Amino acid sequence: MTAATTSATSTAATPHQVWTRTRGLLLALLILVVAGIALAAARSGDQHGRLDPRSADPQGSRAVAELLKARGISVTVATTLDEATNAAGPDTTLLVTRPNLLTPSQQHRLHDATSATEGRTLLLAPGAPAVTRLAPGASAQPGRPASPLPPSCDLPAARSAGTADMGGIRYTAHTSSAIACYPNDGLPSLLVLTDRGNGDTVLLGSPDFLHNERLDREGNASLALQLLGSRPHLLWYLPSLADPSATDDGSSSGNPSDDDSGRQEEPEVESSFLGLIPSGWLWGTLQLAVAAVLAAIWRARRLGPLVTERLPVAVHASESSEGRARLYRKANARDRAAESLRSSARSRIAPFAGVHTHDAHTPHVLLPAVSTRINQGHDLGTLLFGQAPANDADLVLLAEQLDALEREVRTS
Repeated sequence: MTAATTSATSTAATPHQVWTRTRGLLLALLILVVAGIALAAARSGDQHGRLDPRSADPQGSRAVAELLKARGISVTVATTLDEATNAAGPDTTLLVTRPNLLTPSQQHRLHDATSATEGRTLLLAPGAPAVTRLAPGASAQPGRPASPLPPSCDLPAARSAGTADMGGIRYTAHTSSAIACYPNDGLPSLLVLTDRGNGDTVLLGSPDFLHNERLDREGNASLALQLLGSRPHLLWYLPSLADPSATDDGSSSGNPSDDDSGRQEEPEVESSFLGLIPSGWLWGTLQLAVAAVLAAIWRARRLGPLVTERLPVAVHASESSEGRARLYRKANARDRAAESLRSSARSRIAPFAGVHTHDAHTPHVLLPAVSTRINQGHDLGTLLFGQAPANDADLVLLAEQLDALEREVRTS
């Protein structure tokens, strides 16, 4: 083997090739991210959560709030318990959108503030613990899916609205003065407790009829306007975990603990973490995931059956040998180079020595046959089956000795 040059031969992609292949995808991803951030920033001022009277989203409640304002009802948004209790009065309707999010001490404070007034309190889908504290005259029962239901009661607002999208949690009244409407499997999903003089408490099993996307269906708009517009002022209370009163342990309110040991119960939260994320972000994330999968499929290697393919150019045997020699030299693989030289020499020598090619690499078959055809000046075992050369000079010497042995066997 002759001395190899120092030029490297590699099939690995260079950094420039990697950049060339991926820059289009990276640019598209960058544009998508920038566009998403810009769109989110542009719309962040107009986006609010579920049942928010400022939200135009499908599950917001801006439509009913605008209708109430058009009828002369003032709509005020409250996000803290102090705002809700301070505004409670005989001419105010207090709508609590998520009563289950309130802590037990908050629920006791809210009940004390509303029971002392003659206003109206509407509780949207309160669960059993919340009903026990906010409406002691009733109890909650397992819910059913919301669907169009007839009123089946004498409540003027319900009879005027007719069929509406009700259901959800159902309630049982413990007083004879309660009005039960929109029964679902025998139990009402709207319950009016009239035990506060001119004031009342309304339990609604489902808030769906207040959503923007459902307001124009059935008698939802009529029912919403009559329930929420019975007083000149509407306080739309959106409970929040950021409310400072949520950390109050109730020691200053004078309310008894809900547990004999003094330990407060955790608030009952209906929605999961995913429920707190706007639906647009969930759909955006899903679209990005689908796009990533499609891009991965597009850029991935296609694994299929092996096929015979014609080379675009003819590669001479000498060039192939030289290229392999360069790779061996770059990796200092003298053992592999020596074995390749010996294996090729044994395969070519065996037919001239009368040995079948299958036995060309078997020492006890090949060596005796070759020794009978040459002079005894060669150490055949070391030459054909020996150790790897220690350096490049020994490798070159091995190649020359193998060439000489092959010529001698051919001419003998």
